[in-house]
Amino acid sequence: MTVRPLIGVSTYLEAGARWGVWELEAALLPAGYPRLVQHAGGLAAMLPPDAPEHAAAAVARLDGLVVAGGPDVEPVRYGAAPDPRTGPPARARDTWELALIQAALAAGVPLLGICRGMQLLNVALGGTLVQHIDGHAEVPGVFGHHPVKPVPGTVYGDLAPEETSVPTYHHQAVDRLGEGLLASAHAPDGTVEAVELPGPPWVLGVQWHPEMGTDLRVMRELVAAASAR
Repeated sequence: MTVRPLIGVSTYLEAGARWGVWELEAALLPAGYPRLVQHAGGLAAMLPPDAPEHAAAAVARLDGLVVAGGPDVEPVRYGAAPDPRTGPPARARDTWELALIQAALAAGVPLLGICRGMQLLNVALGGTLVQHIDGHAEVPGVFGHHPVKPVPGTVYGDLAPEETSVPTYHHQAVDRLGEGLLASAHAPDGTVEAVELPGPPWVLGVQWHPEMGTDLRVMRELVAAASAR
């Protein structure tokens, strides 16, 4: 029997979530994330925020890591003052997910950053962010679509060599690339839509939301890299 690799996915910690008669603090993750892992051949494990000193131990039990989308990264993390349009900070989540990213890079664990996860990967490696762009989140709470064009010769360019329409919802983007990162896809307006580190290990960030679409290629590549460890 083929052993499915264990893929950890970071989660939201929300002050009040409602189900049935209950409204309690909860660690949440949109179902699209674990479904994408499962459909790509992996086992999904939800990773709630924890103390950063536990990140290395958590990553050591995983075959691969996904850092999920979510709120804006606090600008102090990349040495900037907050723009009025930047959302409120999620400091505990920033701290935990940055620790997860650093632990995965140190241990050689395959890593996929999705939307905020890609931005955090860039910040973790010393890069900066544009705090507001227009045209990538048209209607609040509704995912849009736009094409992304791969950069030939990159990991992403090899797995998706054609221009692809992707689900998108973000108002921030990569500005200065972090140390060692390569841009591997762009939107028509020039926004960096994918970044990667020359491997090994396998490290990729995408600005869009593959969990909201049907294209499994990015997650299948993560699962394949996790299986090969």
